[in-house]
Amino acid sequence: MTETPAAPAVHDLDEDPGAGIDAAAAAIAEGRCIVVPTDTVYGIAADAFSGDAVRGLLAAKQRGEDMPPPVLIAERSMLRALTADIPRDAMALARNFWPGALTLILKAQKTLNLELGETGGTVAVRVPDHDELRRLLRRTGPLAVSSANISGKPAANTVTEAQEMLGDAVALYLDGGESAGQVASTIVDFTKSTRGKVLRNGAIPFEELKLTAPRLQPFEEPEPEEPQLEQPATDEAIEPGPAEAGPAELDAPEAPGPSGEADAPDVGEKPTDA
Repeated sequence: MTETPAAPAVHDLDEDPGAGIDAAAAAIAEGRCIVVPTDTVYGIAADAFSGDAVRGLLAAKQRGEDMPPPVLIAERSMLRALTADIPRDAMALARNFWPGALTLILKAQKTLNLELGETGGTVAVRVPDHDELRRLLRRTGPLAVSSANISGKPAANTVTEAQEMLGDAVALYLDGGESAGQVASTIVDFTKSTRGKVLRNGAIPFEELKLTAPRLQPFEEPEPEEPQLEQPATDEAIEPGPAEAGPAELDAPEAPGPSGEADAPDVGEKPTDA
């Protein structure tokens, strides 16, 4: 008789945070995915340096490697180890808003062995304002973390909501109660310009960020697509004309890169990454 695998354990961080952190660190060391509370929404986390672990994260969310997740770190001082260049305004934002709900997209160190997917040589980084999660990050090192939900569905604000979507696709769940922020982080991209540009509005308003980085460019809503007119039926073949080049689509906040869990929006859906 085949035994049914045990359901992933749930560790209550209010009851025994030490046991939960120990179990979570062990699961990450084994290359497995876990669900963690953050200061925004619940996230699904994996070792950022393990391609197999990150692929497991993306599979759990039912999304592809073209939508790579962002990376969470414990301290601002770790930023230089991950990035090749930090513009002055980016560092100023990090000093003023980390720990906090701000994700910075920067050029990654070329020698860095991050296994996040198709990043285009960039990395999206954040220091979360959550004591127990940062305690875990000090044990594990940088973690790839994307919102704990199936891609296209609302982000989980409780561990129960995460369980309903992810089930046994993760090794364990850390229960930190209802998420305090419930709004995803603001994403600012510094890979195209030292001025920075908001790729996603989030928990920290643009006006507040601009007090620290006066040259910062605001988020621009994408132009709505014009409806396609149906071609009349014809017996004659129509020669296609030259394809027009369109703007690159933005991917995952959960997405490091100018193209993006951790985190720019999926096309046609509201981004929900932590």
